[in-house]
Amino acid sequence: MAEAIAGSVHDGDTVAIEGFTHLISFAAGHEIIRQHKRDLTLARLTPDLIYDQMVGAGVARKLIFSWLGNPGVGGLHAVRRVTEGASASLELEEYSHFGMVGRYTAGAMNLPFFPLRSYFETDLPVANPLIRPIRSPYGDDLVYAVPPLEPDVAIIHAQRADEQGNTQIWGLLGCQKEAAFAAQRVIVVVEELVSEDVIRADPNRTVIPGLIVEAVVVEPFGAHPSYAQGHYDRDNRFYIEWDAISRDADLLEQWLDEWVYGVAGRAEYRDKLGDERLDALRPGSSPSGSVDYGDYR
Repeated sequence: MAEAIAGSVHDGDTVAIEGFTHLISFAAGHEIIRQHKRDLTLARLTPDLIYDQMVGAGVARKLIFSWLGNPGVGGLHAVRRVTEGASASLELEEYSHFGMVGRYTAGAMNLPFFPLRSYFETDLPVANPLIRPIRSPYGDDLVYAVPPLEPDVAIIHAQRADEQGNTQIWGLLGCQKEAAFAAQRVIVVVEELVSEDVIRADPNRTVIPGLIVEAVVVEPFGAHPSYAQGHYDRDNRFYIEWDAISRDADLLEQWLDEWVYGVAGRAEYRDKLGDERLDALRPGSSPSGSVDYGDYR
C-alpha cells in the first residue's frame, strides 16, 4: 500500500475513493494520511468517515461530493469545523448523487458534459454554478449539464483481483467502474488475490479490467469499518464511536496518532483491533447459484 500511494498519489491531485456503503478503502485513506499528502481535492458520492478523517488530518483543500454525513449517526464534525464560519478553509462543490455519477460517466466516456433533468426546482444550480441549464439540440427541452470528472487517481476496493488487476466485485455496486475509467491512474485494493483462472471462470463479475489498473494491493479488512460483501460486516460500533471522536479536535488528533500514525500499516491496524472484534464481523455463508458457461472446443 505504501508503495502504491507513494507512486500514484501526489500533492495537489484529485483523488476519488469510491464504493457505495461497502468496499470503501479506509486502508488507502489512512496511508494517504500517513504519508502527509497535502492540497488534495477529494471526490466521492458520500464523503463519510474516511473523508472526515482525511480532512481532519489536513490532507484536503476541497471536496467534490453529493451527500455528506456519518451514515445513520449524524454529521461529519471534522468537515464542519473547516467549512462553517468565518475561518472556513475547505472548498465545497456539491451535486446530487446522479450528478456525480453523470460527472464520472462523462469523464469515462471523454464527453464534454453529461445532461440531467433532475435539477429542476432545486437550489443546487444556484449553489453550484457548474450545474448549467442547456437547450436540447433535438427540441425545446431545457436540461442541466454537469462537467466531466476525471480524477488523477481512483482508489477502488473490491473482493478479489488477479495479478494483472482484473477486478471482480459483487454485492451493491456504486460507481466504481465509472470512476476507474474516468481516472488517469487506478489503484485496486482487494481482500484476496486470485489466479487468472478464477477470474476467467466467472467473467461477468469482472467490473474493472486490468488494462486500466496501475497497482493491485492485497489488504484483508482494508475496508473496515465499512464492509466487504461476503467477507465482513459493517462495524456499526465504530460509526457511533466516531461521532464523539470527531466532535473534539484533540480527540481526533489522538485517534489519528494511535490508529493511523501509530501503526505501520493495515496489518498492525488489524492486530490492534483484535481477532475477537474482527471475527464478530464475519458473516455466515450464503452462496449464490453456480453458472455453467459451457466448454466449447
